[in-house]
Amino acid sequence: MARRVFFSFHYANDAWRASQVRNMGVLEGNKPVSDNDWEAVKKGGDAAIEKWIDGQLSGTSCAVVLVGSQTSQRKWVIREIVKAWDAGKGVVGVRIHNLKDASENTCTADENPFYKVGYGNTGKKLASIVKLYDPSGRDSSAVYATIKNNLDGWVDEAIKIRANN
Repeated sequence: MARRVFFSFHYANDAWRASQVRNMGVLEGNKPVSDNDWEAVKKGGDAAIEKWIDGQLSGTSCAVVLVGSQTSQRKWVIREIVKAWDAGKGVVGVRIHNLKDASENTCTADENPFYKVGYGNTGKKLASIVKLYDPSGRDSSAVYATIKNNLDGWVDEAIKIRANN
């Protein structure tokens, strides 16, 4: 049975790439939000977005952060990471910059978003615990295959890491 996860990503830049990962059928993810629905949530302000994130995280065991070219600069992605970690969920990152978008383009790799999140009172960053995978492959199809063949194991590992931290 597929694990239920929350997918976090930069919507404007990476929705197409994220949909490829979501549609692999390896994991059961949160339902994709339409442009219209997301606009309605945003109109409710920060409190409405926080409530939406909480609802999407409910009943999941892991947050999968799909990292494109500007993911680490997105306020809500960082917030989703914090909320997932604070809720005791596994957290894992997967670079998707080498997957092609709707225009058949790849993008540059962003910095690790887990360096933006502190861990406890130690001054450590979550990047010292949470893994960010950079799927191998010479082209988009090979990267896709690497993700599809490994994503469930990466999620299981993230859940184990969280249980021990």
